[in-house]
Amino acid sequence: MMESAARRYLTIEKEIRKENLISPEDELKASNLERKNQRRLFRATNREFRFGVVVEIPKLKIRWQIADDKKSRQRYMDFAYKIAIKRFFASLIRDGAINPAEINTIHFFTDQHTTATNGRYELHESLEQELIRGSFNFEKQIFHPLLFPAAKSITLKYCDSRKVVMIRAADIIANRIYHLAQTGNLRYEESPHFYVYALPDNDLKKELQD
Repeated sequence: MMESAARRYLTIEKEIRKENLISPEDELKASNLERKNQRRLFRATNREFRFGVVVEIPKLKIRWQIADDKKSRQRYMDFAYKIAIKRFFASLIRDGAINPAEINTIHFFTDQHTTATNGRYELHESLEQELIRGSFNFEKQIFHPLLFPAAKSITLKYCDSRKVVMIRAADIIANRIYHLAQTGNLRYEESPHFYVYALPDNDLKKELQD
């Protein structure tokens, strides 16, 4: 499935390069493409399940602490990523798109960024807790059940977008979600396969309190 999605995306990339005389060495990203070509690449992913999360910074009570510290910003980004992943998988399970009992291993491929090695380890551990082990809030004495009871492992790999097609696709999807947020259409769905979440919200506040 991933291979066929990558082939479809590459086909559109090649068309855009040919039409606009763009060198094969130049990476096609939202930041250097016209809006119409961004939309073409976004539509190339219409058959895939897509998701994203938008952090509404003015609503964050801790926004100044996050803004003033690079590590705190990255830690919050990883937290938002984890929450969005959990909600996305929960949505797919609820909609019958996946059977959690049939999932043995979960692989994550994400864009390279400046997360320190220990930060990457913390994110990996956090994903394992949420998805395949379950998490326990000792202060509140509340257990949050796992989503995938049959899964034994999770892998997390950071990739170079110049070399990995679907990482470039993720950049285009992220740009589309950013545009939706800027225009006030966060809940807009282009297809049944498009999920967008906003943080913080009432559900998130409950999770934090728990």
